[in-house]
Amino acid sequence: MRAAVKSPPAPEVVEEKPDLGTPLLELKGISKQFPGVKALDDVSFAIWPGEVHMLLGENGAGKSSLMKCLCGAYQADTGAYFHMGEKVEIRTPTDAKKLGIAVIFQEFSLVPYLDVAQNIFLGREFKSKIPGLLDRRRLYAEAQKVLDRIGLEVDPRTKVHTLGVAQQQMVEIAKALSQDASILVMDEPTAALSDRETERLFAVMRQLQAKGTAIVYISHRMAEVFALGDRITVLRDGKNVGHAVPGETSPDQLVRMMVGRTVDMSYPRNFRAPGDVVLELKDISATTGIADINLVVRAGEIVGLCGLVGSGRTEVARAVFGADAITSGEVRVFGRIKQGGPDVAATEGIALIPESRKTEGLALIRTVSDNLAVAGLPKLFPNHLFSPGRARRSAEALIKRLRIATPSPNQSVGLLSGGNQQKVVIGKWLAAGARLFIFDEPTRGIDVGAKSEIFALIDQLVAEGAAVLMISSEQAEIVHVCDRAYVMRGRRIVGELSRSELSEENIVRMGMHDE
Repeated sequence: MRAAVKSPPAPEVVEEKPDLGTPLLELKGISKQFPGVKALDDVSFAIWPGEVHMLLGENGAGKSSLMKCLCGAYQADTGAYFHMGEKVEIRTPTDAKKLGIAVIFQEFSLVPYLDVAQNIFLGREFKSKIPGLLDRRRLYAEAQKVLDRIGLEVDPRTKVHTLGVAQQQMVEIAKALSQDASILVMDEPTAALSDRETERLFAVMRQLQAKGTAIVYISHRMAEVFALGDRITVLRDGKNVGHAVPGETSPDQLVRMMVGRTVDMSYPRNFRAPGDVVLELKDISATTGIADINLVVRAGEIVGLCGLVGSGRTEVARAVFGADAITSGEVRVFGRIKQGGPDVAATEGIALIPESRKTEGLALIRTVSDNLAVAGLPKLFPNHLFSPGRARRSAEALIKRLRIATPSPNQSVGLLSGGNQQKVVIGKWLAAGARLFIFDEPTRGIDVGAKSEIFALIDQLVAEGAAVLMISSEQAEIVHVCDRAYVMRGRRIVGELSRSELSEENIVRMGMHDE
C-alpha cells in the first residue's frame, strides 16, 4: 500500500494578480521563523470580497502559521499587510478583529467549563443596564439566533465539555459567525462534521458570499476544493508555490504542487486471508448508550466501523479500551475475557489512537521522546528503572521508522504538524508492543501525503499479524482500505458489509435507514 512516487517538474509559481480591483486584504512578503524551522518564507497572499479562496498544503506547509499571522496570533518577522489598499498593522488579535477578521481554527479554542453562549460571545458579553452586571437574557437569546442559523440543536446553556467533537466544531463556527466578520478564515471546518452539518455550513457560506464576505478555506478534501473554491493557493515548505483556478486544474496537479511528487490517493492494499480472532464483542452495552454490539476482528485484517456522526462508533472504541464502563456483554481479546480500564488494556496489547489526538492521545507540553515512551514504559523498563539513554534510542528508532518530521526527539510534540503528531500517537503503541489497534478517525486533519503514509503503516501492521479496527467518517477510506465493515445507526450495529459489498452507497443506505 505504498504511495507511488515520481519526480515531476517543479510547478511554476504564478503571480497572483487577477483583474479584480483592489484586494480586501493583501499580505506581502510574510516570513516567520521558529527555533529550528522557517514556517513561512516570503509568502504573499490576497483575497477579494465575496470569494472563497482555498489554501492548500501538506501538514507543516505553513497554512496555519500564515493564518495565525493574519489574525494576530503570531507576529510576522518580515512583511506587510494592506487592507483595501491601505497599509495596516496586525500585531494582536484585537488588530485583526478591528479589520473584520475572524478565524475558525482546526484545534478548538473553546473554554470547556463555560456554556455554549458564553463561549460564543466570550469577551463580547452584553452589559446589563445595572452597572457591573451582564445581560444574560440577551446573551442566550442572541446565542440561540446564531445556533438556529447554522442548524445546531443545542441548548445555549449547555456546558461545552459535555458536547461531542462535531458539536464543538459547530460552536466554533457559531462563534466566528457571531462576529459579522468581513473576512472569515476556516481551517478544516468540516473535519468532524456529518454530511448534514456540512451541507448546512456550505449553505451559510453561500449566504456570506452573497453579502460580500471573503472566505479563506483550508481543506485536505479535494471534493470541497472544487465544489467551493473560486481560487486556490498552494503552500509547500513555507513558500507559496503557485495558484490555480478550480476549473483549470485537477486534483492530481494540486497534489503534485502540494507534495512535490505524485501521490496515489486510492490507498491500494494487498488483501490477505485473515488469521485467528483477536477481538470479539458479544452483546456489549455500555453507559454511553451503545447496545447489543457484536463484532469480530481477526489478525491480519482491517475492519471498518462506520455510520453517521453520533451513531456510537467512538463509544464502541472506548468501551473496548476500558475508557467507558460496560453494563452487559463480554469483550474477548486474544481469546481471554477482558476486564479493567485503559491501563489493563495497554498491558494486554490493545492500542487506542483516539479521534482527538491533542486532548486524549498526547501530552502536548512534553517532548516527542516522552510521548513515544509513555505507553511502553513497562516493556522498555521491566526492572522499573528509567534509563534516559534507552528511552532516547527507542524514540530515535521510531522517529526513523515512522518518518516523523522533528528537529530532535527533545522537540515539544505540541509544535509538530497534525500528521506528525498522529505518527507519534501510533509510535507510542508500537513501543508498547500492541497487537490490536483501534484507529478512531486516523486521518482527521491530515494532508493527502500524510494519509498515504498512515495507511501504508496500517497495512504494514496487519501484514505483520496485527488486527485493526478502523473508524472513519470518510466512506471512501473505508471502501478502499478495509477488508470488511460494520455499519452503526442509533448506537447499534445494523449490518456488516463484506469486501465485495463494500461501497459508499451501501454504507450510506445502511447507516441512514432500514433496508
